[in-house]
Amino acid sequence: MFLSQSSKVYLFTTPTDMRKGFDGLSFLVSQQNLDLFSGDLFVFISKRADRIKILTWDRGGLVIWYKRLEKGTFKRLKQDQESKLLLDTGALLLLLEGLDPNKVQRPKRWVPNSV
Repeated sequence: MFLSQSSKVYLFTTPTDMRKGFDGLSFLVSQQNLDLFSGDLFVFISKRADRIKILTWDRGGLVIWYKRLEKGTFKRLKQDQESKLLLDTGALLLLLEGLDPNKVQRPKRWVPNSV
């Protein structure tokens, strides 16, 4: 899976039925008024938190990345009544490794004023 720093990553906080395919997940994205064809990544976690699907648009077609953990669960991120959270790509990679991005201490990085 290709990740760029400019990609937005939206984590849907409500548990998702993993039987949903392209159409069902696309519907969930459109319900949040997000652009399905933007190339952003839309992340869904199952009720048992042992499965994760990522939906994205890639040059003419939708792609679903699907991961199932044989042991353990994906860590649910803190939510404040939001149905989706905006993550950075680093947090997504931590989540896919089974780590809790909220507990990882990352150093503050310098950002130019123009950004």
